[in-house]
Amino acid sequence: MRASVSTLICAYALCFAPTRATLPSKRGLAYTGSDDQADTRLLLSAQSPISWYYTWSLYQAQSANDSVAFLPLIHNTDDASNSDLTTILDRLPSSSTHLLTFNEPDGTTDSGGSSIEPEDAAKSYMDHIAPLRSSDSRQWNISHPSVTGSGQGLNWLQRFNSSCYELDDAGCPMDFVAVHWYGDFAGLASWLGTLHEFYTENSTTNADLKFWITEMALPQQDEDATVAMMNQSLAYLDDLDYVEGYAWFGAFRSDSANEWTGDAVSLFDDHGGLTELGSLYLGGEQNGFAEGTKGEGNSAAVPSTSMSTCSLILTGLAMTLLLW
Repeated sequence: MRASVSTLICAYALCFAPTRATLPSKRGLAYTGSDDQADTRLLLSAQSPISWYYTWSLYQAQSANDSVAFLPLIHNTDDASNSDLTTILDRLPSSSTHLLTFNEPDGTTDSGGSSIEPEDAAKSYMDHIAPLRSSDSRQWNISHPSVTGSGQGLNWLQRFNSSCYELDDAGCPMDFVAVHWYGDFAGLASWLGTLHEFYTENSTTNADLKFWITEMALPQQDEDATVAMMNQSLAYLDDLDYVEGYAWFGAFRSDSANEWTGDAVSLFDDHGGLTELGSLYLGGEQNGFAEGTKGEGNSAAVPSTSMSTCSLILTGLAMTLLLW
């Protein structure tokens, strides 16, 4: 009898131990506004490791749910000076705690950037964004602007930083750094190292600063190279203590990919099934996301079999105890 009880307890512990999907996850979703709602439901389903998302705006995706944290983005200086900004932010769910600012200000508006001069960005940041860290209605963790992963981006940050110190002896306060990278794994690791050094070298206040990679992908390469890059990147970022979150740019179907990235970055194929890349990003077949899996409403997703197997084991053991 004692041995059987012990067996049941061990089986229960194994079956209901947290999986990768239920543990705190760094993995996020760069949501591009897809009309394919079944794809979004799959990405944000219960077994998915995705724990946060953003939309390049202040507004949540209608198809998302509040169980996945939303990170609003103040895209440009017009957003920052909007008289309704505080009201918009206050309406967001309590799970929203981090606020992104100024998307690729060193880039052009044609490419999705906000195209802001560093000096103008610094003034807008200090006037409208920094106060949100300690506002009466709600306090936010805010990021510095997310520049392109390039020498141009680093130059912009240097000028922004100098302008901040001209406005205030303490500079522009922030709580985390948002990072963009398009390129191979070696480049990603190098760019992260560059930014980490830029923000933490000779600084005591930024020693424990966290980094969020809000856009990353390997553009214009074939599927094998892209999967290999993701494989390396996920393992590296998961093990890096100062990285708190990351999001792959590719949460769309391959026929919706733009020419610059190429379709190999896509998490879904033309028909809404997970690509090999999409399967990898969601934890693979062992997590219930085999290649080809589709979202509910589009030939329903294949559920994880781990729970049903555990249920059978536990039921059998319970029956054994009853008949003992």
